[in-house]
Amino acid sequence: MPQKKNPDIAELIRGKTGRVYGDLIALLTIMKGLPLSYNKDMQEDKESVFDAGDTFKSCISVFIPMLEAITINKERIMNNLKGGFLNATDLADYLVKKGLPFRDAHEAAGKMVRYCIANNKELTELSMDEFRKFSCCIEEEIYEFLKPEVCLSRRNTEGGPSEQRVREAVLRGREFLNHFEETV
Repeated sequence: MPQKKNPDIAELIRGKTGRVYGDLIALLTIMKGLPLSYNKDMQEDKESVFDAGDTFKSCISVFIPMLEAITINKERIMNNLKGGFLNATDLADYLVKKGLPFRDAHEAAGKMVRYCIANNKELTELSMDEFRKFSCCIEEEIYEFLKPEVCLSRRNTEGGPSEQRVREAVLRGREFLNHFEETV
């Protein structure tokens, strides 16, 4: 339908994940019994492996062109980051760094979120006076600390959402796809 803007390809491929998981479970179940038998059941492993491979190939063959044609609306993404209080954990972490025990920092952050919801505000929209109603150790640096891009940059663990880790994952993905295209 021309008015539809849902990512059909991505949704359908996500649905195919269940099929591939099923193939994996079938294979693992067959392999689990090997020490107890004469291996006649190994004839059943091929169907799952080939089905998973065929499913993967068909998904990749449509997923790659989708990724090549995708456009990212950064402004919309930034707007969608508002309203979910994704930076509330960072607020609690900030308070811990200022010396509060985590249970107190967690409680203060929760109260600030409830206050924001009641007053239709984001955490970064609170004034310094409003912040200090909940904790006297909050300083001006809190505004920078709670920016989405700064919060993400602190999540620099393996598989994390920091820019560095996402770039690494993209490079690994490209290498995988290049290798896959060479072998197909």
